[in-house]
Parts: sequence; C-alpha cells; structure tokens
Amino acid sequence: MRVNFTVNGRQQEADDVWEGESLLYVLRERLGLPGSKNACEQGECGSCTVRLDGVPVCSCLVAAGQVEGRDVVTVEGLAEFSKQRDEHGHGGACGTGGGCGSKGVSLDAAKQWQARPGDSQTGEGMELSNIQQAFIDAGAVQCGFCTPGLLIQADALLEENSSPSDQDIREALSGNLCRCTGYEKILDAVRLAAARQGEAV
Repeated sequence: MRVNFTVNGRQQEADDVWEGESLLYVLRERLGLPGSKNACEQGECGSCTVRLDGVPVCSCLVAAGQVEGRDVVTVEGLAEFSKQRDEHGHGGACGTGGGCGSKGVSLDAAKQWQARPGDSQTGEGMELSNIQQAFIDAGAVQCGFCTPGLLIQADALLEENSSPSDQDIREALSGNLCRCTGYEKILDAVRLAAARQGEAV
C-alpha cells in the first residue's frame, strides 16, 4: 500500500508498505529519520516515541497504515515544532500561546506551522528547543539512545503542564527507560526546562 502523511511539517509518501510494517520502520528505513530508536519493539522502552497528531506514541506499535493523512513529529522536528507552537499558540489545552478557552487560529496562521525547506528533516542547523537545551545543560544525555523518546515525552508534558511536580515528571516519563543516567539528571533537565519556560511567559 501507499501511505501519505505529514512528518515534521512535510508531506511524505511511503510506497510498497506491507500490512505489518510499523511507523518506526517507515520513519527510520524509508524516510531516513533515525532519531526514533529501535530497541524493544514492544512499546516497553519508549525509545521510539514520536508525536502522532500531537499525542506521544510508541511508533513501534503503530502500523504504518494507521498514519494515513495524519501528522507525525519526530525528534528531528522537535525544535521547529516547539518554535511554531510558541509563535502561534499551537499545542496543549492550556498551551503558552492560546491559553485555555482559546478560539484557535486562522487558516493562514495554521499554514505557517509547516516547516520550510531545509528545516526539520534532520534537525541540523536549528536552534534547539527549550527541552533539548535543558537536557544538554543539565547533563541528562549519556549514551543518548533513550534521549529522543525522553525529549518527545518531556516536551508533551511541558506543553500540558508548565509547572509539573516531581511526581508529574516521574509519571510522564515512566514509559521511557534509561540504562545510563539513573534518571536524576533527566528530572533535573525537565525541572530546568519548566523553570525557563516559566521565565519566558
């Protein structure tokens, strides 16, 4: 089958997709986006987490055919996604741009969310998002294998809850396993990102 969907703001088309092929496989092997990692293939480790229509999902558990006409954001497009959300208020129920009860945005504004050529395909040359910079500054990255999934999940948390408690952070990241850090630096990074996000508002 042929699958047409949007990845990091760009229309993509995958041909000859077989019924059992996962979104993870399509992203990594067909579209050349290796940020989402292939580890357990059972939805247990969170290394393959992406946002599907804004919701974090394990891409190893999503059949490629299920994403027809839908929107996917991978770690390669996270910086651009965050930038567009901050500029246009696209995001969570009480996101930084629109606030609760927002009436949405115009069609013209929505069209501006699409990544421009040269942006978001590999993520190179982009200014890092708040959470990405916080992971670096807090020393939350060691081997880096789990980092893409953690970044996607933490970004989604901060979109919904700009001032999460430690319990909120632990619960949000409970589906993402890390074998290097002991998690404390990861928690520090999310706390740091939340503090910086609060200062920016």
